[in-house]
Order: sequence, then structure tokens, then C-alpha cells
Amino acid sequence: MCESAVGAYLAGEAQAGEFDVFYWREASKEVDFVLRRGKKVVALEVKSGRHRGSLPGMAAFNKAFGKTKSLLIGSGGIPFEEFLRIPPDQFFT
Repeated sequence: MCESAVGAYLAGEAQAGEFDVFYWREASKEVDFVLRRGKKVVALEVKSGRHRGSLPGMAAFNKAFGKTKSLLIGSGGIPFEEFLRIPPDQFFT
């Protein structure tokens, strides 16, 4: 449910045309959301359960595309309520 809320927020904000939203997967590794504005890319991972410290999807994404800005939302990262109040343009700074 948390991932869906984040996705709905991002999809709604992307309607303004300021950035694009994607999902990325390679084999069994995935990143929940990838935001792109011009050449800037931000990878987002949503965790609603206990975060065990390893984010293999983020590691695989960074290996495939080079080091990018990565944000963890939820357990061990930015709290959901706080994330949903952040204007998306701030994700790219």
C-alpha cells in the first residue's frame, strides 16, 4: 500500500511535465521508481517493512547506469508522510 501511495503521488506530480517516472528491473533486481529530468536521474526504493540494510536493486541500478542519487522511503529512510510533502523538484538537487 505504501508503494502504491508513493507511485500515485509521483504519477500525479509528473503530469505537470517536470519529470518522467519509470520502473526498472533487471533479472530479479528492481528499483521501485526512477525519476528523470533531463540528464538527472533519481532512484527511489520504498520499504514498508523492516529494512535489513541491503538494497540489491539499487546496487544493480548504480552498476548499470553509474552512481545516481538514491532515496530510501519508509523504514530506514525518509518517513512516508514527510516524503509526500516534499516537492519533487527537490529530489533532483
